[in-house]
Amino acid sequence: MTVVIIEDEQPARERLAELLKQVMPETNIIAYHDNVKGAHKWFLENPMPGLVLLDVQLSDGTAFDLLKLVKIDCPVIFTTAYGKFALDAFKAKSIDYLLKPVKKAALENALQKLNEFKSIFSPQEPAPGTGHILQPPEYKKRFIFRLGEHIRTLAVENISYCFSENKNTYARSFDGLTYPMDYNLDGLEQILDPQNFFRINRQFIISLKAIAEMKVYTKARVIVKLNPPVKDTPVVSSDRAADFKLWLEGDL
Repeated sequence: MTVVIIEDEQPARERLAELLKQVMPETNIIAYHDNVKGAHKWFLENPMPGLVLLDVQLSDGTAFDLLKLVKIDCPVIFTTAYGKFALDAFKAKSIDYLLKPVKKAALENALQKLNEFKSIFSPQEPAPGTGHILQPPEYKKRFIFRLGEHIRTLAVENISYCFSENKNTYARSFDGLTYPMDYNLDGLEQILDPQNFFRINRQFIISLKAIAEMKVYTKARVIVKLNPPVKDTPVVSSDRAADFKLWLEGDL
C-alpha cells in the first residue's frame, strides 16, 4: 500500500515511518510533507495514495486548511497531540484519530479498521446485468485571483491559453489580460476539460477557441497561431502531434 505522511515534526515523521514498517512491512511511503502548501501541490500533481497519515497542526496551517484546498479521495488517519480536534477529524471522514506519541498498538488498530472499511473506499461491483454507471468527471469552472487589493474571477471559458514562463504559470484571457496561476501546467491538465483544452508542449495548454491558424512545421509538427497572439508562436511537440490531431477531430 502506498502511503503519504504529512507531519511537521521530523521525530514524529520518523516514528510513523518506523511503526508502519513494523506493522505493515509491504507499505511504500511515497512522500513526506510538513506544510499545507507543499502537500496541496503534491496532491494536484500525483495520483491518490492508498493512505494518508495527516498531522492536524502543520507548519503553515492545519490539516483542515489542506482539506479545504484539495479533495483527498483516500483513507486518512489523523495524528495530533491535541484531543480537541477529534470531532473535526471524524467530520472529515477519517479512519481514525491517533494521539501523539503514536503507539504501535494504536496504529495497528487503525490499520485493522482500514481493512474492515476498505470497501467504502473501493468501487463497488455492479449488480449482475446492470453494468457500471460512470459519473462524468467535474472540471474547473472558474479561478479566483488576488491582484493587489482587488479580487477577480476568471471563468474557464474565457481562458485562451495557459503557459509557463520563468518557472511561473499564467493564464491569458481572450481580452488579452494575463493572470498568475496557483497551479503548474501538470496540475491544470487534470482540472481543465480535455474536450476544450489541450497541452501542445511543455509550455502551453491551449483552448480550441484560441486557435487562429495552423501551419505544417515539419512532417510531424504543427505551428499554432493563437488569439491573443504569442511573441514566439508555439509548436505542437512531435510526441503530442498524433493526439493533437485526434483532439481537433473530437476523437480524443
